[in-house]
Amino acid sequence: MSTLALLVLVLLGLAFVLVPGALAYLAYRHPAARGPMGVGIAAVAAMAAIVIPIALR
Repeated sequence: MSTLALLVLVLLGLAFVLVPGALAYLAYRHPAARGPMGVGIAAVAAMAAIVIPIALR
C-alpha cells in the first residue's frame, strides 16, 4: 500500500472520530437538539453510507 493511501486512511479515521464527537458535543451543549449519542451515531451512519460505496468500487 502506498504512503498516500495510508495517509488518506489515517485522515478518514480522524474524520470518523472528530465529526461525530463535535456533533455530540454540540448536542450536549444544546440539549434541545437531541441526545448526544443519537447525533454521534447518526453522523457515523451518514459518513459510512457515503464512504463505503466509494471504497468498494
